[in-house]
Amino acid sequence: MTENVQSFVDDRLAKRNAVLLALAQALGGASASIVIATGPLVGYMMLEADKSLATLPVSTMVLGTAFGTIPAGMIMRRFGRRVGFMGAALVAVFAGLLASFSVFQDQFYLFALACCLSGLAGAFVQQYRFAAADTASNAFKSKAISWVLAGGVLAGVVGPQAVILTKDLFDPILFAGTYLAQAGLALIAFVLVAFIRIPRPPRISHAQAGGRPLGQIMSQPRFLVAVACGICSYALMSLVMTATPLAMIACGLSETDAALGIQWHVLAMFGPSFFTGNLIGRFGKERIVSVGLALLAACSVVALMGVELTHFWTALVLLGLGWNFGFIGATAMLTDTYRPEERNLVQAVNDFLVFGFVAAASFSSGALLNFFGWDTVNMLVFPFVVLCLALIGWLVLAERKAVTTV
Repeated sequence: MTENVQSFVDDRLAKRNAVLLALAQALGGASASIVIATGPLVGYMMLEADKSLATLPVSTMVLGTAFGTIPAGMIMRRFGRRVGFMGAALVAVFAGLLASFSVFQDQFYLFALACCLSGLAGAFVQQYRFAAADTASNAFKSKAISWVLAGGVLAGVVGPQAVILTKDLFDPILFAGTYLAQAGLALIAFVLVAFIRIPRPPRISHAQAGGRPLGQIMSQPRFLVAVACGICSYALMSLVMTATPLAMIACGLSETDAALGIQWHVLAMFGPSFFTGNLIGRFGKERIVSVGLALLAACSVVALMGVELTHFWTALVLLGLGWNFGFIGATAMLTDTYRPEERNLVQAVNDFLVFGFVAAASFSSGALLNFFGWDTVNMLVFPFVVLCLALIGWLVLAERKAVTTV
């Protein structure tokens, strides 16, 4: 059976694909947590003069994901999910090898390029959850997505544990072995995605589908608020998360402490996904986004209370929970703004905007930490949280007024 046939519903095939993609997510998705946990530390060690660029590797990874979102969709529409995923896994293998080589050679910008390639491959990994639902019935789609999200939870464990087990493999060259391990994990993911079978849907343009002009969609108040909340939830999380490993090391904690902190953070990011949808259904999208924003603020409150290990780990867990509620809730709000035929275009535009701002946040994180300190990084969270809460309040009041007027 080839991928050139039209889409069809087959839950047996969907279950098989979901299991493979969940395992691939656990391995291939670990690249992001590896770069997050070690990228700033590697950058700090390589840079002799301007330490403010230490977070550039994480920023280039996020930029790679941002710029890869639209090409990923185009490639998979043209060649199918399997070809796209296999090609991306090979890019991830090469990125890991290049990163390890650059660490051995002490080449900072080459290392940043390798992280960018990891992010590019990560743009395809972001599509795993959608691919799992491609052949699923309506009754099984949510379960298929949940299985892949479970792989995301495992990725949060696999990545940091790979760091802990391999960081001293080529002592005294710290983390060189970690990126070889990243390449190995991506190679296993390549083997897994080679066995998925997903039919490729017929190609159809946005105009043929009868979609509205993009400007009309983007001018909706709900679209603007949803994108703003999505950007703030993700960008604020990135701002604090990227600076945290550096801040922990500066406060006398170890690389293992930092890696375990990132592990708990990623678990907090993805773990609640199994019930966040139920909470949204019960309490509403706007309330869940508001709770997520409040948790982001709580993260900064805890971080400002002290610099002990418990402060950093607690803050990272709150940061992950805040991202989960804020970003997933904002994504759910976004789904109210487009028609089925407009879905791919609007999702791509949203992801491009979100990851663009996330890259800017992660890049500025290092400079802010270097020049102004850890407290300033956390203080910056509060005005953006207040702004987004105000936007949500304005939207709710405006929509209520529109209903009563009608």
